Amino acid sequence: AGPRSQGSQDSPPPAPPLRGLAQAWARRRIRGRNPARKGRGLAGEPWDGVLAPHPGSRRPGPRSEPSGFLSPGRCPADAQPTEAETAVWNQVNAVLEEAQAVLAELQSYTGAGQEIREAIQNPGDLRLQERAWSAVCPLVAKLKRFYEFSLRLENALRSLLEALTSPPYAPTQHLEREQALAKQFAEILHFTLSFDELKMTNPAIQNDFSYYRRTISRNRINNLQLDAESEVNNEMANRMSLFYAEATPMLKTLSNATTKFVSENKTLPIEDTTDCLSTMACVCRVMLETPEYRSRFTNTETLLFCMRVMVGVIILYDHVHPVGAFAKTSKIDMKGCIKVLKDQPSTSTEGLLNALRYTTRHLNDDTTSKQIRALLQ
Repeated sequence: AGPRSQGSQDSPPPAPPLRGLAQAWARRRIRGRNPARKGRGLAGEPWDGVLAPHPGSRRPGPRSEPSGFLSPGRCPADAQPTEAETAVWNQVNAVLEEAQAVLAELQSYTGAGQEIREAIQNPGDLRLQERAWSAVCPLVAKLKRFYEFSLRLENALRSLLEALTSPPYAPTQHLEREQALAKQFAEILHFTLSFDELKMTNPAIQNDFSYYRRTISRNRINNLQLDAESEVNNEMANRMSLFYAEATPMLKTLSNATTKFVSENKTLPIEDTTDCLSTMACVCRVMLETPEYRSRFTNTETLLFCMRVMVGVIILYDHVHPVGAFAKTSKIDMKGCIKVLKDQPSTSTEGLLNALRYTTRHLNDDTTSKQIRALLQ
């Protein structure tokens, strides 16, 4: 195969390829919809490639927001897969449907802090010990489900990476041809950043699991077998401990999965994966910094979705690329990406900026410019 074309500077339109790709996603109708529902939304209103809102939100009018993978929520009429995409799309869609329930459970996770404190303060009170244990066990079962979901999410990401980097197409061509899969990739990243933001602000998760492990260990020393051990055995508990010890466990899972994908596919040029990630990051940046597109975002959640996807692909890129996202040779405009984040209210972006500060691999490398480090201080 010959070298991939990056577009000609002399041919119209004068916009660079990435901006042209953003324009394509902003203007064109997503390919491969169900013919029976062509041009219609869930309620039958006109629907021409606008972003799918979250369930229960008011749907905007036609062309009010950019289309393509920059779409929160999953609307059956929004990005139906082509026949070639169907197998992977179905696999990933099953995981994404579960993702909403996982986020809802995590958002409502209050922990057993009160019960644990009372049990620790009164070690001789058997009633309080049993009360704390009864409160913690169902929470640990929930944490186990979250961990097991991360494994399914990892498999879904791998399937998407295989589909979006396979020869003979270039990453930009894949993102244009397989928009339904590209959107799913973005939705996985949106979920991942959302999950980790909730986890980072909920210390009860670590406290509950630590208490559970201490209680198990204490009873094992005393040769007592607790019912909960059959559900979360020692091996599972060890894996869960490693998972929840991470500041951003879901992002760490995806970073490891992407790195593993690259290392196991030695015949696939690493650029096929990193170009896919950098293209998505650059399209997100263009959508956020260009007034024409930015003005079409009609709600905060859409804006957050775009920012989370951008940060997610930057972090994956930084873990996979040999010199990372912050080097001068990086295909990601890190100054531009950081600037669009810092232009937003800090309440909505501080978690994303922290993700760039603490979960990337190359920020503190000598090759990272002082200006970029200063932007993230």
